[in-house]
Amino acid sequence: MKTYLVTGAAGFIGANFLKYLLEKYGKDIFVVVLDKLTYAGNLGTIREELNDCRVKFVKGDIKDAGLVNDIFASHDIDYVVNFAAESHVDRSITEPQLFLETNILGTQNMLECARKAWLQGKDERGNLLYKDGKKFLQVSTDEVYGSLPKDYAEPQPLDIADEDVRKVVKGRRNIHTYGTCFFTEETRLDPRSPYSASKTSADLFVRAYHETYGLPVNITRCSNNYGPYHFPEKLIPLIIKNILEGKSLPVYGKGENVRDWLYVTDHAKAIDLVLNDGRIGEVYNIGGFNEEQNINIVKLTIDIIARIMREEPEYRKVLKTDPENINYDLITYVGDRPGHDMRYAIDPSKIARELGWYPETPFTEGIEKTVRWYLEHQDWVNEVVSGDYQKYYELMYDKR
Repeated sequence: MKTYLVTGAAGFIGANFLKYLLEKYGKDIFVVVLDKLTYAGNLGTIREELNDCRVKFVKGDIKDAGLVNDIFASHDIDYVVNFAAESHVDRSITEPQLFLETNILGTQNMLECARKAWLQGKDERGNLLYKDGKKFLQVSTDEVYGSLPKDYAEPQPLDIADEDVRKVVKGRRNIHTYGTCFFTEETRLDPRSPYSASKTSADLFVRAYHETYGLPVNITRCSNNYGPYHFPEKLIPLIIKNILEGKSLPVYGKGENVRDWLYVTDHAKAIDLVLNDGRIGEVYNIGGFNEEQNINIVKLTIDIIARIMREEPEYRKVLKTDPENINYDLITYVGDRPGHDMRYAIDPSKIARELGWYPETPFTEGIEKTVRWYLEHQDWVNEVVSGDYQKYYELMYDKR
């Protein structure tokens, strides 16, 4: 049986990963969840899991060395999966200190506690030896690479040259791109925001603990995630929420920025693969080959909700506006974010070749699933949207 320490598991990606683990491994798993429960963390997201005998919840900060050491002392942790992070770019612009404290200092503390707990001694050459089967996995972001050029105004068909990758993507259709370049694991780190700078620093600390101390680590860098349990600060859940309430839909600049979308369950599967089969010390990019402009995401979401309300009137009970109001007139362009990266696009060839992973969920299918999840789980949305969220929303959008 494997014992996991998963930080930030009350947040969006961490919660979906926890659910995936428990469903996949049955009784052969025990998970310690460490979460500070900041504004985007919600115990309601993992309510069922907290009642599971395979899960222990610890409320606390990843910077708290005493607390983290106690967890290692009480449990024989095999895998650390570090999701915990301040993660919203806009918030990093207004409060950069928070990102330094959590994303850099917190990660370093987790690394040091893991190093001490897993250390067994030294070999004859003086190299540090660790207990077998241990690994620290840092969950990072494609934003550490900076921005890619947007070479095409309209998407172009993507030709995948790698034979191994083509085998894995068999059956996927309409794969396209807005550019000729992609982020690979060898792409130079070039962060542009306080958030991405803090994640870059954290990644470098993980790398340093591997190179200096021999700590068994992996780093995964993902593209934009979407799916169930996504806190409504990010684009897709924010747009869904505002459509249902008849509110304006804030879009930065002209909405031309391109993001590479990854369904969150596909991400969970990739992390699980890297934990079990990834080569020690390696970085793995996890992306969806699902590039799209932000404005097109907004319009597609409007179209989906409008269609559902026309064809399935039972869903109208969640509306706080007339169905006729669900149209493109809701779109409102707001002042662009400082240093807004133009395009992200990940090349997942390495993880496809080495581990056989590829995103299984085409965006058109995933966005439909996501919209329907939110329509059917308005109780969750109402629970997480607190007074703190309202203040945040006003700061980020109403005053632009």
